[in-house]
Amino acid sequence: MVQPTTTAAAWPDEPVPLALDTAPVPAYGSGSLADLLPTLAAGLGVPGCDHRIAELTPADRVCVFLIDGLGWEQVRAHPDEAPFLASLLATSRGGTGRPLTSGFPATTATSLASVGTGLPPGGHGLAGYTVRDPGTGGLMNQLRWRPWTSPAVWQPYPTVFQLADAAGVHTAQVSSPAFQDTPLTKIALSGGTFHGRLSGEDRMDLAARQLGAADRTLVYTYYSEVDGAGHRFGVDSDAWRGQLMHADQLVRRLAEQLPPRAALYVTADHGMVDIPFDEESRIDFDEDWELRAGVALLGGEGRARHVYAVPGAAADVLACWREVLGDRFWVASREEAVAAGWFGPGVDERVHGRIGDVVAAAHDDVAITASAAEPHESAMAGMHGSMTAAEQLVPLLEVRS
Repeated sequence: MVQPTTTAAAWPDEPVPLALDTAPVPAYGSGSLADLLPTLAAGLGVPGCDHRIAELTPADRVCVFLIDGLGWEQVRAHPDEAPFLASLLATSRGGTGRPLTSGFPATTATSLASVGTGLPPGGHGLAGYTVRDPGTGGLMNQLRWRPWTSPAVWQPYPTVFQLADAAGVHTAQVSSPAFQDTPLTKIALSGGTFHGRLSGEDRMDLAARQLGAADRTLVYTYYSEVDGAGHRFGVDSDAWRGQLMHADQLVRRLAEQLPPRAALYVTADHGMVDIPFDEESRIDFDEDWELRAGVALLGGEGRARHVYAVPGAAADVLACWREVLGDRFWVASREEAVAAGWFGPGVDERVHGRIGDVVAAAHDDVAITASAAEPHESAMAGMHGSMTAAEQLVPLLEVRS
């Protein structure tokens, strides 16, 4: 099997000087989350979709099961808790698995938009957990869609599901009923029919039935609680391991019900790292006068920050953040991050102003919190967003019937 474009060697074990060219840019175009659905839809004959992941072969019936927060590194580290997933990890063990790169930042809203549209963040425009809306000057939370703005204006491109449905492919999403009418679903995961089910088991059973509903099918299903346990308790917790065990059972349940000529692909939106609860590891922006100097808005999240400077202060903010954060973060200007391809090979004009004047991506197990402005997020045990292997690499595991 062809090896992934981004390899483990891109994330060295030993600390290195954080020159920007050491940042492991996601494998947009050949091995990122944005490349998965276009490849699968191309195999179903959907116009406008192209085959980007070379080793994937077409199937008549395709299901993508996205497990929120299930990183490649975490699956590899827990074979006892996830024996079925572990059996799919590598050809040397009889499986067909490989990692994909999530995209930057490695966060749910950005990744789900990449999955559903087949575009990198610079195209679909969901460039972080929170970003500045150039139209209002305020922060926009793209996961919770607050404050509300027109979804079709914020993300105008069709989803791969919409293209597949228009091409006559039976297309369905099976997820929590709470997600049916959210703006994020509308701009990233809509097309065909939505089926809400509360339990993971019910979702697996219904996804299998939807797969068998027509000769050509594209089905998406989702499970969120691995991510939830990681945020609350950390990926080194018993609670997280318990959720991993349950997710493993769900994958097996779905795999055992696949109809003929079907392929199941298990993936995720990001991985996660545990951040120690100490002042060195959690740098509180709200209490740090140096980092606050010249900053009008702090966006993003702890491990992937968008920093918006007051007019005329961008160069000074960039210099200060580089000096204060030392070798713990990759710190780039907007222009440097765009030129380096952090958000994809290009950035749409409407998206450019959403990206921070300064972009900071964590290298070490450290986060920039904001205890007053973001008390809930700052209290999380597990975090994600940056370009380290633990956050950026997500599984692509295949089961065929």
